[in-house]
Amino acid sequence: MTTQSAAIPAFKPAAGGAALTASLLVTLIAATTIAGAWFFQLVLEILPCPLCLEQRYAYYLAIPLGALTALAARNGAPRPLLLAGLAILALATLANAGLGAYHSGVEWGFWKGPTDCSGPVVNLGSAADLLSKLDTVKVVRCDEVQWRFLGLSLAGYNVLISLLMAALATWGLVRTAQR
Repeated sequence: MTTQSAAIPAFKPAAGGAALTASLLVTLIAATTIAGAWFFQLVLEILPCPLCLEQRYAYYLAIPLGALTALAARNGAPRPLLLAGLAILALATLANAGLGAYHSGVEWGFWKGPTDCSGPVVNLGSAADLLSKLDTVKVVRCDEVQWRFLGLSLAGYNVLISLLMAALATWGLVRTAQR
C-alpha cells in the first residue's frame, strides 16, 4: 500500500468481498437471461417485439460492466471505482425493471404502448410493394403476449430478474461503501 492510499481512506483497495460477489452474480444472471432470450427467439421462434428488444439493452450493458467490476474488485481497485460500477449496474437494472413493468402493463391492457408495436399499421408503402411486404414482414405486437408461464409473460419475468439484479448491485454497493 502506498502512502497516498493510506492517507486517503476512500482510495484504500476494497478486498473484493461484496463488490466481487455482487458483480459476479449480476453478470451471471444477466448472461443467463440474455441466453434464455436468444433461446426463445432462435430455437422456440418466439420473436421479440420492439419493447422486448429495448429491454435487452440493460443486459448488454450489465454483462461487460459486471465482468469489469468483478475483475476490478478481484484486483483490489479503488473503492470509488467499484462503487461507480455497482451504482451503474443498480440504476440500469432498476430502469430496466421499470421498462419491463411498462411493457407488462401494455400486455395487460392497462395503458397503450408505443404506436410502432401496439397501434394500427399506418404506412404500408406503395401499392406495388404491399404484397411483397406482407409476405416477408412479421409484425410482432407489444400488446400481444406470445408466451406465459404461471401467469407471467417474458416481460413480467424481466421485471423480477431486473429487480433481483438491482437488489444484488445495491447490496454490493452498500456493503462496499461501509468498508
